[in-house]
Amino acid sequence: MYPSLKFVDTENSRFFSTLKGRIDDYFHTNQLSKKANTAMVAKTVVYLIAFIGLYGLIILEVFSPLITLSLAMLLGVTMACIGFNICHDALHGAYSTNSKVNKSLGFLFNIIGASEYVWRITHNKIHHTYTNIIGHDGDLEVAPGLIRLSDKDKKKSVHRFQHVYAFLLYSLTSLSWFFRKDYLKFFQKNIGAHTNKHPKREYFNLFAYKAMYYTLFIIIPLGVMDIAWWQFLIGYLLMNFVEGLVLGLVFQLAHLVEETDMPSPKINEPIEAAWAVHQMRTTANFAVDSKTATFLCGGLNFQVEHHLFPNICHIHYPAISKILRKTAAEFNIPYINNGPFLTALGSHYRFLRKHGRN
Repeated sequence: MYPSLKFVDTENSRFFSTLKGRIDDYFHTNQLSKKANTAMVAKTVVYLIAFIGLYGLIILEVFSPLITLSLAMLLGVTMACIGFNICHDALHGAYSTNSKVNKSLGFLFNIIGASEYVWRITHNKIHHTYTNIIGHDGDLEVAPGLIRLSDKDKKKSVHRFQHVYAFLLYSLTSLSWFFRKDYLKFFQKNIGAHTNKHPKREYFNLFAYKAMYYTLFIIIPLGVMDIAWWQFLIGYLLMNFVEGLVLGLVFQLAHLVEETDMPSPKINEPIEAAWAVHQMRTTANFAVDSKTATFLCGGLNFQVEHHLFPNICHIHYPAISKILRKTAAEFNIPYINNGPFLTALGSHYRFLRKHGRN
């Protein structure tokens, strides 16, 4: 973590060491690896086959335009799921003990449109260290000026309706990410407390990998498919609207709900909590009893477990969540679980309404 902001353990100093010991014992006793297992590998194969199959069916125009449009939307969901399930674990080094395997699977992030290099900085380093801390966590920059997340943000009259239009903006998540956000973050002088200094090769990689994505999803379809430009545009936009909405909702339900804290420390003022306790107070779970949600979200519905143990493959989160919940109760530390998806969605809706009106 960076020197400009420190976490000061004022209480519960044994929480994380106790929890980590119990988690380690669980894997040792059951002779399990913390990385991907057979089920995770099978899941990976399913998603990759779905991605290749859908892309091929669309490009080859096997079906009618209406069905092809539906396949494009399904491809958008599939790409979001590949990001959640495969790339996310790989980029955290949680998929395999072999760094080459993690690097190869993490490279898929570039293929589906996002820069894996920029993600390592903004997500792994910044977000996971400074979770929900205003002025430090770059993930709080959700449509700046249009969505108000804190009392510290300037209030505008339009914010009164943000609990309605925010969901429309979420559908633009992937388009903004692929065409704007990665470039913006890469060339920013600072991201929160992090000073951007990139190896020279990453300047080339940024544009080369973006060109690869643009070629796969714009140039090739326009050149190969027997469709008008406006038909392509409709398909491409709908694919991204669906993908963006999925990405936006999963990320927002993990941190921007009624129960989570959003510290706003002054300059040189520390966070008066151990890092692990801070993660517990700023992170929320949802739909943890749904196997479907866990399969689709890559365990990101177990966001609390992920923030404490990002180097453990998400396939193990349902099992270790029981240990975490018990340990948190012993140390009187909050374990935020919003229940079913719709319940969590309602909490996020009220969060937006509150900060838009108060």
